[in-house]
Amino acid sequence: MAPATPAGTPQAVDDLTVYRSLFAAYPDALLLVDGDGRIVLANPAATALLGYASDEFLRLSVDELVPDSIRPRHASYRQAYAGAPKARPMGTQMELVAKRRDGSEVMVEIALSPLQSHGLPFVVAAIRGIGAYPRVKQALLRARYSEHLAQLGRIAVDERDPQQLLMQVPAIAAQALEVDFASVLLLEAHRLEFNVVGRFGEMAGEPVGARMANRVDTPAGYVLSLARPVSVDDLGLETRFQVPAIYLDAGITSLLAVPLTDRGRMVGVLCVQSRSARQFGQDETRFLESMANLLATCLQRAHSEEALNHAQRLESVGQLTGGIAHDFNNLLTVIQGNLQVLEELPALAGAEVGQQLVSAATRAARRGAELTAKLLAFSRRQVLQPTAVDVGVMLHSLADMLRRTLDQRIAISVELADDCPAVLADPGQLEAALLNIAINARDAMPDGGALRFTAGLAGALPAPVRREIDDVSAQDERFVRIAIADTGSGMPEEVKERAFEPFFTTKQVGRGTGLGLSTVYGFAKQSRGAVAIASAPDAGTTISLYLPRPWTEQIRDAEPGRDVDSIPQGLKVLLVEDDAEVRAVARQFLDTLGCQVTTSPTAEQALLLLTPDAPFDLLLTDIALGAGMRGTELARLAQARLPRLAILLMSGFSAELLDADRDSPPGWELLPKPYRRGELAQAIARVLNN
Repeated sequence: MAPATPAGTPQAVDDLTVYRSLFAAYPDALLLVDGDGRIVLANPAATALLGYASDEFLRLSVDELVPDSIRPRHASYRQAYAGAPKARPMGTQMELVAKRRDGSEVMVEIALSPLQSHGLPFVVAAIRGIGAYPRVKQALLRARYSEHLAQLGRIAVDERDPQQLLMQVPAIAAQALEVDFASVLLLEAHRLEFNVVGRFGEMAGEPVGARMANRVDTPAGYVLSLARPVSVDDLGLETRFQVPAIYLDAGITSLLAVPLTDRGRMVGVLCVQSRSARQFGQDETRFLESMANLLATCLQRAHSEEALNHAQRLESVGQLTGGIAHDFNNLLTVIQGNLQVLEELPALAGAEVGQQLVSAATRAARRGAELTAKLLAFSRRQVLQPTAVDVGVMLHSLADMLRRTLDQRIAISVELADDCPAVLADPGQLEAALLNIAINARDAMPDGGALRFTAGLAGALPAPVRREIDDVSAQDERFVRIAIADTGSGMPEEVKERAFEPFFTTKQVGRGTGLGLSTVYGFAKQSRGAVAIASAPDAGTTISLYLPRPWTEQIRDAEPGRDVDSIPQGLKVLLVEDDAEVRAVARQFLDTLGCQVTTSPTAEQALLLLTPDAPFDLLLTDIALGAGMRGTELARLAQARLPRLAILLMSGFSAELLDADRDSPPGWELLPKPYRRGELAQAIARVLNN
């Protein structure tokens, strides 16, 4: 029964007119769909949302409003719903998408109202576009940012060249934030300038490779001074820094910039700029910070891989040069030994020309020995005798010597921290390393300058230094930093990267071997420390040695060696050497020292002579004795048979001496080849003293 019309009101309109008016005025899109999924009626809101004219809807199936990828599934859902229709309000499903006439997609919520209970074979579909909702807009925005971050992540995994990555980051940032320009600026090593290493959008005056001053009154410099993101909505009102003219010429109105950090140290800026006024919010800032963090991680990885490759190259070269040095040492032993014997021959005593020739050959052989020593230092195959070294005493002594020998126009100073402790190092090799660095500094200051030595506790080790130290368990407070700074010409980046490579030199032919800094590198590494370079063109160079502290600070003076004259005349020596020429030189030296010598080419033959009642006082043996028993094994067997037998090991292979130094009893002495007669005598005196 129809309700009565209230008194005093106009005549009620018919129901159909009311329903049609409601259908047309409803703010959500309404579609009347029959049992076959055909659209029977659509309201103006549906036309506005989906882009079809009213008469076009009447020729469509509702399936055609579904994206192609899910259309087959939608048809089966619709058929299942037709079998058991029921009301479904909006908001019960998430991430529904409708396809518009132009092929674009819009996020929607859909409510279904079956009319079968009213005797009509239709379903009313109410469709609400939710893409304009603030929370949906934000979710879509965040999803887009996440997709661009994922894109950068995929590129970072696949692209090993950091330069290619730096070129792609600005484009991704600009596309994600829908801005006109984007750039990556990295600080140069001297931190005085930025280098534009990546760019999106054409802006005159700021191409890739351009340099920009790192000052607080520039956009990038201001960002680094704050160490946090900076957003500008209107550059015309900016007073915190000076807006570059190139920004104004390009019509830039707003910008957002975030710092790039590498292990806590700011190294650059990632910046986006827009010609339209933009209010960059938290989402945009977080996105750009995430991009900066991902980029910094990739740069760190690239730098770590580069450092590892560099270390591996140095290690390979070290093995090669060390092997060459080992073989060369046996040759030098023969050359030096025979020259010394020749020099003392009576027939040459009055031959001035002969003596000059022998002296020249001896000097050349000595330089050859020094060269192999440098190769062994670089390859970390030299025998070190570390002890506690007073850094202050050594630096002051070295500075005094340099003041007398270097150009007087070079001012030399020493600055020691009050709490500067001793270092654990071979004092002779440490002094040689410091001298090598000082000589390089002198060559970099042909017109004079300043050379400053500083030393003190290292404190927190820089990350590159920490990676160089072989002892991963070493604590930062256990290291001392000795720095040598000059005001010379400095090094460009490509020279600095190769400074520690052996035979690499920028000096003129004949002015250097290129082994100075390589020996410093090898010495520092073998001393369980590291070396670092800070340098830039026209900004001088600082080379820092990081060396461990001794576990005890007691400074030990070197024990005085036993005098050569105290070697007993008639000392009975068993000489074991497989190289006949080296054996002949060693025997000649021993004979002139007044020893009684028995020789053997192999350990097996020597063992036959080492009976319990053998009269030998000293076993002088090479470590490597061909294919047979090694000299170290022979020495152990010999001392087991003759406990009072003194042991002196020799080798041209420093790695063998290193192993012997680690594994041998403290009473054994080690003698590296090549050696002169005096060095042999001193080694014999020491082992007899022990």
